[in-house]
Amino acid sequence: MKSKTKNEEEHIGFRPNILCFCCSWCSYAGADLAGVSRFQYPPSIRIVRVMCSGRVDPAFILEAFKDGIDGILVTGCHIGDCHYLKGNEYAKERIERYQDVLKMLGLEKRFKLEWVSASEGKRFSELITEFTAQIKKLGPLIQ
Repeated sequence: MKSKTKNEEEHIGFRPNILCFCCSWCSYAGADLAGVSRFQYPPSIRIVRVMCSGRVDPAFILEAFKDGIDGILVTGCHIGDCHYLKGNEYAKERIERYQDVLKMLGLEKRFKLEWVSASEGKRFSELITEFTAQIKKLGPLIQ
């Protein structure tokens, strides 16, 4: 049996609040497929449906962290498959520029940008499960 580290023992009862911005065309459909296919993932996720990942303003991210969200995922169409042509590329560039701000605030490990297509329900559930485990190890953002 694997022994737990002190940090993991401190967060045993912790259930992270995770916010996921999903583009309407691909990743929201992937989340729906995960549900319909009954793929298991932690129930602590809250999905916000946006028309495109490129519409997620960095201010939304800071506001969510300020309000007590422990981890944030932004998911969109794979590069080259955006229904708005380059919206996901815009999101990628915007988030890359924003990484320095997240690092200064110590939030870079609590944020993730991923691509999930409508046919990737299993991938969506795995992504949520892995990200939740990562946030659980980090513990609550606001103590």
